[in-house]
Amino acid sequence: MNPIPEPESAAERICSAAEAVRRLTSRRAQGARIVFTNGCFDLLHRGHVALLEAAAAEGEVLIVGLNSDASVRRLKGARRPLVPQAERALLLAALRAVDLVVIFEEDTPGELIAALAPDVLVKGADYELDAIVGRKTVEARGGRIVRVPLAPGYSTSNLIARLTHGERQL
Repeated sequence: MNPIPEPESAAERICSAAEAVRRLTSRRAQGARIVFTNGCFDLLHRGHVALLEAAAAEGEVLIVGLNSDASVRRLKGARRPLVPQAERALLLAALRAVDLVVIFEEDTPGELIAALAPDVLVKGADYELDAIVGRKTVEARGGRIVRVPLAPGYSTSNLIARLTHGERQL
């Protein structure tokens, strides 16, 4: 199997849904297992890295669906995100575990999951199986859902609360 050349920079790993579909075509033809996960990834932390590394281990290509700034505001409130989507996308794309980052505007990644048709959908274990957006779409194609245990004590909300209260040790 001839590997596809890796993008030269993190910025090249950020693309539209249509471009991601195009890039995945050749990888699928080579038999690569496509993995998808998503989130806001505001204030990237150790728990995020653990989730992304676990997701990457489930296949050969990891795509991260990233909530846009507008989507994060609708989901988390007017004070979020703390880090703009372009920066969040670049940070994610710079991680070795991540192959592609696609920013989506909707509140959920349902449409993006349908377009990308991943073989594996990964979410944190805090999500009940029935609450995982895209589950039925992935399973209908013969794919599977993986719930990854959370890194205890790590969440963006916890970090923000600790910073707000002036705690030095995160």
